[in-house]
Amino acid sequence: MKKTLLLVGVLIIGGLLASGGCSRSSHKTVTLAGSTAFQPFAEKLAEHYMATHKDVRINVQGGGSAVGIQSALSGSAEIGMADLLKLPDEAASLNAVTVARDGIGIVVNPKNNVANVAKEQAHDIFTGKITNWKEIGGNDSPIRVISREEGSGTRRSFDKLVLGADKLSATALFQNSNGTVREAVASDANAIGYVSIGLINERVKGIAYEGIAPNNDNVKKGIYPLARPVFFLTKASLNQQTQDFIAYVLSKEAQDILEKEGLIAVKRN
Repeated sequence: MKKTLLLVGVLIIGGLLASGGCSRSSHKTVTLAGSTAFQPFAEKLAEHYMATHKDVRINVQGGGSAVGIQSALSGSAEIGMADLLKLPDEAASLNAVTVARDGIGIVVNPKNNVANVAKEQAHDIFTGKITNWKEIGGNDSPIRVISREEGSGTRRSFDKLVLGADKLSATALFQNSNGTVREAVASDANAIGYVSIGLINERVKGIAYEGIAPNNDNVKKGIYPLARPVFFLTKASLNQQTQDFIAYVLSKEAQDILEKEGLIAVKRN
């Protein structure tokens, strides 16, 4: 009798585990990879989407815009995320959908009394020509430039908009996400960096560029020049769950969420 009960128990447990395994494997997965600036916003959208689509799992990964392009090309992600002024030639075979717009804000530590930089000043700071805050009306302290690494869409966009054809300062310190740039500036009274406007919070101070404050209203008006689109990149053939998630991101509900979280909506159905 004991052996029989034990056998029945094992069979029941085994059946439950098998059932759970089938349940997990029945989930349809959509993987996004790329832009770390858009990553937290994509995670927020994924959270909302999965709350009403229990059979779908949205997996959001970072890595930078270059990773997003390569992930979409290789098929390791259904959707590549890239925040670039212009997509590179290697993305020509991918379908590109603009899902948001995003401004780039120049940020300093809240203790820094500098509130504005002119275009030429920003160029000279980030190329290393200006190296002390007193040169632009600040304290007599060395400037520490914080930048994103190569492959970052935020870095590529900022370089093109602010540095032009010139190179970033050789003494710049690199961070692998917008969030870590923000924290590096927050922990250093003499630091300066740049992040997505949507990620500016009380930890850092967004300073005006050419007298224009870094906020979404000014980006929408077209008077704040440091802005770029956010792309979803996919192959031509998409499975249904990927098509459905992209449609959701472009819906009024999702675009309202992006606006509330700090980005600029591009489409409302």
